[in-house]
Parts: sequence; structure tokens; C-alpha cells
Amino acid sequence: MTSAWYQVSCEVPAPLAEAVADCLTELSGCGVCTDNRNVDTFSPDDIPNPASVTISSYFGVPCPIEEHLTTLAGFLNQQSATFPGYRPTPPTVSLIAEEDWASSWKEHFKPLPIGERLLIIPSWETPAATERRQIITLDPGMAFGTGGHETTRLCLECLEQILTDGLQADAPVLDLGTGSGILAIAAAKLGVRRIDAVDIDPQAVLVADENCRLNRVSDAVSCSTTPLEQLPDGYRLILANILAEELVRMAPELTRRLRPDGLLVLSGILAEREQFVVDGFASQPLTLEASLAAGEWRCLRYRRQP
Repeated sequence: MTSAWYQVSCEVPAPLAEAVADCLTELSGCGVCTDNRNVDTFSPDDIPNPASVTISSYFGVPCPIEEHLTTLAGFLNQQSATFPGYRPTPPTVSLIAEEDWASSWKEHFKPLPIGERLLIIPSWETPAATERRQIITLDPGMAFGTGGHETTRLCLECLEQILTDGLQADAPVLDLGTGSGILAIAAAKLGVRRIDAVDIDPQAVLVADENCRLNRVSDAVSCSTTPLEQLPDGYRLILANILAEELVRMAPELTRRLRPDGLLVLSGILAEREQFVVDGFASQPLTLEASLAAGEWRCLRYRRQP
């Protein structure tokens, strides 16, 4: 079995990427990967097209790497004729050791303390015997929300503060757009006994339901795809960690489902979209009590007027 690989990378104009990827695939017999771009938006329309990209492929050791590099260099030189101003640079070559890919990724997911009372851990970690926080066991999966993203952390910190201030345990709570179920699980761990966790994605609901069982809070949390319009009124607290545009669109329905003096926590809001959300909720019988910040993200806490 191969225990090492040559990583061969080329930086090329973006219009050349597909042709170079095909060439590398044919040479290596493997697929290719392109470099990731750091973006701070949920909208594809806001992501600029890059002028150049880096394409990488992997060749098992041993192999005639010099021959492959010569073929690749010749291909790049041929392509330069169709792109005036493009001067091919020699591909970079690195020797990398084989890893245990089935487990090495786990090194990036460690216990994560949130606020003063919560600790999120993956299932392969064991909390310290002296740990006094409420433990949420959650593995990275297909649904959004493992606690590491600022939007989820802001919601969790706001939730913890609300429950510390004395929300009644039997007061109904709604987690809208539950994703992994982390907010609903946290509410249950902090003492809430009636939580509706809903999401439009059936797969997310399955994940959330499984996570509730893993954390032994299924008796307190009901997971479903029930549309917001079909949910009952009278929630004491609603948590909604979704896109700013969706929050504004649902403003009347969210407000309608709060009981008087109920609390509404909105997250998933980029700083530049905060005023958009505030303006979108201005017509509702709500009072803005707090705006929490973490990096470029914001979390708003409202109270329904009596």
C-alpha cells in the first residue's frame, strides 16, 4: 500500500482550471482538488470570481514523477498560447506521508466550552471528572450547528443568560431551523422541559432527533418539519438562527407565536445586515433588548410587548 504521495500543484488562470484538472487526472489516475476561498456570505452572488486558482493532484510513491512533471509542463506551455500574458510557472511538488484519514480529522474537534454552563464534546472525547458544566455530545455531521460558528455560540450564550435569569422550566420553547438540534438540546440540558425543534430539511430533523437521543433529552424535545404557520401560539421563547432575509420574511409569524412578554432570539445575521433585520422587525410589537456581537456576526434579543 502507498505510504507516501507526491502532491503536485499548479496555479493557473481560472478559465484554464478545467483543462488542467483533466490533464492532472489523466496523469495521476486520481481526482484533483482546488484551493478553497475564504468567503463571509451565504449568497453565491456575493462571491467574486477568482482570477486564478491552484489545482492539486496526488501521485503514489514510487512513480515516474519527473516524466509526469515534464508532460504537465509541456501541456501548460501549449495552453499559454491561448492566454496572452499568461506565463506558466513550474508546478510545485511536495512529498507528504500517508495519514489515517479515518481518524486524523478528529484532531480538529475538541471540547468547546460555551458561556458559563455548557460544554460541547464530540462522542470520542471524555469530559474531565471535575467538569461541572452541562455536557452536550455532538459529532460533526450533515446538519448545521456544532457550536463552533459564531452564530451558534451567540445563540447559546443568549439562551444560557435567559435561562439563568429564570425562565420557567415548563414554558414552551421553539427552536426554528434546528439543524443539528444543538439549541434545543442546550435548552433541555439547562432545564427546559417543552421544546419544539423544527426544520424544513427532513435530513436535519433526523440528525437532530438522533442527537437528542444521544444526549438523553428526547422526552423534552419534539423534532419535526412542521411549518411555522402550523405551529401553535404561546411560546415563551423562540430561537431562530437562520438567514437575515428569512428572519425578516417571517417576522409577523414569529411575533404572532410569542406570548406577551415572550422572548425572541435572532441569529445568523452579518453585521452589515443587522440594520436590515432591525428595520424588518420595526413594525412588530417587539422591544429590542440587546444586540450581541462575535466577529462579523450579530444576535438580536427581542421581547414581545405586553
